[in-house]
Amino acid sequence: MESLVLREDDNGLVTLTLNRPEALNALNPSLFVELRHHLDDISTRIEEVGCVILCGKGRSFSAGNDLKAIQAGETAPSRHFQAETLEAIEQLPQPVIAAVQGHCYTGSLELALACDLLIAAENAKFADTHGKWGMSPTWGMSQRLPRRVGILTARELMFSGRVVSGEEAASIGLANKCVPDDELMDATIAMARTFLENSWFTLRADKMLINRGLNYTLAEGLEFERTESPGRGPDLEERLKQFGGA
Repeated sequence: MESLVLREDDNGLVTLTLNRPEALNALNPSLFVELRHHLDDISTRIEEVGCVILCGKGRSFSAGNDLKAIQAGETAPSRHFQAETLEAIEQLPQPVIAAVQGHCYTGSLELALACDLLIAAENAKFADTHGKWGMSPTWGMSQRLPRRVGILTARELMFSGRVVSGEEAASIGLANKCVPDDELMDATIAMARTFLENSWFTLRADKMLINRGLNYTLAEGLEFERTESPGRGPDLEERLKQFGGA
């Protein structure tokens, strides 16, 4: 049986691809188990992996939670396994970029929001459709979406369930930028490569300080940065030598 999440390693960059194109990469429990396995492995490989891309095979990033799997009674290994898997993305030491084309609805929007950055194709369609099905979020929509786009916009999107285009996603801060459909992966890889040129030590420190700092007031966060910043990286001296020889 073909893997539900494909992994490609290329010179410090790992690409994880949701691989259920015939079902628009709908998120069933088995896919989450495979995704979690990759995340757990990547988290231990900070010397080999500097950045991660999460994308979907075919014409959509993901249509969202697999309603057929819900109807069939399929269950994850534990009650909050999916939500905890999204937290595992946030807690990865490495930056994670979501590359989104086509559908990105509800559960898959929550998945994309767990990533540090997001690049949208022009044909991307974002929506929170919990209200359409009489459901309420448990994978983080109510917390991550307001932090990404602001409270007023998040409320409007969640209350209405309306579809947001790739272009609008970039304009409201849901996505970093919107690119032509056929340029999505090239643009995402190019962004990742600019990160990888910098110190991976600093990438990890930046992600940790930003994410954990959000738990504090500004004053507390400033104190947190002063006391918890990892300081100088092991590659500092070598980078200074390269700068001096430029």
